[in-house]
Formats: sequence, C-alpha cells, structure tokens
Amino acid sequence: MAVVDVMLPYYGDVEQMKAAARSVMAQHFQDWRLRVFDDGYPSPEPEQFFAGIDDPRVSYQKNEQNLGANGNYRKALAQAEAPFVVIMGADDIMLPNYLDVVVRSFEARPQAVIVQPGVQVIDENGAAVTPLVDRVKKACAPRSSAPVVLSHEAMAASLLRANWTYFPSLAWRTETVQQIGFTEGLDVVQDLAMLLDVADRGGELVVDPELAFLYRRHSASDSSVRALDGRRFEEERRFFETQANRFRARGWEKAARAASTHLMSRLNAGSLVVKAITSGQGASVQKLLKHVVG
Repeated sequence: MAVVDVMLPYYGDVEQMKAAARSVMAQHFQDWRLRVFDDGYPSPEPEQFFAGIDDPRVSYQKNEQNLGANGNYRKALAQAEAPFVVIMGADDIMLPNYLDVVVRSFEARPQAVIVQPGVQVIDENGAAVTPLVDRVKKACAPRSSAPVVLSHEAMAASLLRANWTYFPSLAWRTETVQQIGFTEGLDVVQDLAMLLDVADRGGELVVDPELAFLYRRHSASDSSVRALDGRRFEEERRFFETQANRFRARGWEKAARAASTHLMSRLNAGSLVVKAITSGQGASVQKLLKHVVG
C-alpha cells in the first residue's frame, strides 16, 4: 500500500490536468498512488493520455454519469486507502518536494491531521500572481520560518477570521478525514467545514512554510462567479451562523465571535460591490450589500 494517495477529481482543461498529473509523477518521494476521477468530461483525450502511462501507481476512471464537484470529491475521498491523502485540484501543480514536506510533517507530529505546505499562487498561464484575496490570506496566516502547529479553539478562531489555507494543497490523515467527509449541500465552504471539524475533534494542523505547491487561481472559477452574483455569500452567511452557534455551545467564545463577525468574508463581499455595479449585475449588488452589513 502506498503511503500517500493523491486523488485527482477532474473536469475541465485537459492540458492543465495533464500538468497536474505529471507533477505528481515527478515527486522525489516515490511511495505514492495517483487516482484520477474523470467526472464525464466530453473528450477522449484524458483517457488516451492515461492509457499511455506505464506506471502501476497511476489509475484513471471515468464516471458513468456526472456527479458534480461535491459528488466527485466525495467519491474520490471514499476510495482513499493510504494513511495520508491529498484531494488535489486538477489544474494545480505539486513542486517535486511536496510529498517530502507533508510526509515529514506527519512523521514529526503523530497528532497531525492536516498539513499545509508553502503555496505560490499562479494564474491561468502559470505566472506567479498575488491577487488581493491572496495578500489577505498571507496576512492572516501564521507567520514563521519554522513549522507552526494549531489545534482546538486557536485553530478554529484563526480559520474563522479568514480561511488562509489552500484546500488542494492540503494533505490529510485519511482515517480522520474519511470519518468527517464532505458535507452535502456545501459548495464554497466545504473545505472550511472539514477544517473546523478537525479542530473540534482536537486534531492538529501543521503549517510548514517550505514552498511546495502552486495553486492556480482563475478569474472565471466557480467560486469567483458565485462570489460576484452573491451565491457564495448566501452560503457563507448560513454557514457562519451555524458555526457561531456550534462553538458558543462548546464554550469557545473566540471562535464563536470570529464566526459571528466573519469580517474577512464581509470585506470580500464589499470589495465586489463596485465590480457588480460596473458589470451590470444590479441584483447581485443587493445580495453583496446584505452580506457586508449582515
């Protein structure tokens, strides 16, 4: 059995998916398995690409029917068998040291459930970029030249102030994350929901600053579209209210206040108001303003 299962739920750009897969196969750490879950992308090219790879660690399967992003992620997670698992984005890139970094962190911290390595954001063309959202993430994330460990309320409160993690770059302890799973009905905050469940269970999040992953940010991504038309923030508002009640009942007042305030989420909505006006999305303006003041 491999030490790390890299699960690649896929639907979209074929060339970027190929680059993602190649980055896994180029890892210095060799004890991995790559499993690709094609959610019915209408092209024979992905299947042809993987048919030409002569490596028993690499497998490809195409869903008989489209499951949607949430459904395909749940399918991928359920099939993980290795002690550690990565649910990688099909357009992101692992640097060759990625698995070295995350396995090292797990070995050093037996209570670690999640490892967040250093991340560089890239655009559609692979160029390094620092959009506002990522400058905010960097400002809110733990800052240290050595690994930082978070757990319990400190972890929950930090993530509720601003989710500074990059989900596709996270490595998870398989047993724990399979017990938690992806929450049905959540699209844009399902990663934060999983992280908070780990905090609630007392699991540790290790933040290792060593750069090991390239996260691709698209201006036309699903989360960007949902943000501009207001759908993202409707989901976030419901989610934060639920988390505030949850942590208040647990006695975690800092985490409850961070959820109730959700300041960075509100600032994010505010930053999109002008863009919604200039793009003629009048209905979205009202939704965004509701979130800003709510």
